[in-house]
Amino acid sequence: MDTKTALASLNALAHDGRLTIFRLLVRHAPDGLYAGEIAERLDMKTNTLSANLTVLAGAGLVENAREGRNIRYRANVVQMRDLLSFLFQDCCGGSPEACRPLLETLVCDC
Repeated sequence: MDTKTALASLNALAHDGRLTIFRLLVRHAPDGLYAGEIAERLDMKTNTLSANLTVLAGAGLVENAREGRNIRYRANVVQMRDLLSFLFQDCCGGSPEACRPLLETLVCDC
């Protein structure tokens, strides 16, 4: 991941609504949720949701697929993994054992 892509991802997540949407989609990975389900669960107006999903998709953090009349949204966990890798790339001055406790907390128990 390059700096420009990392900044776009961080900028997209630096908003309460978008961060909430992304975290909801992460909880429902890999299946994702339909737009209507997201709006209902977050009590968010559809136009606000649409604008936020557009920003997240533009940053590569959310993917969507049309299923009949509905659009299913999924968190792009690969993009998030790449972002975290970018952020930790130079972690601990070349001593990965110093970062191990932090990295172990990132392991998913799903």
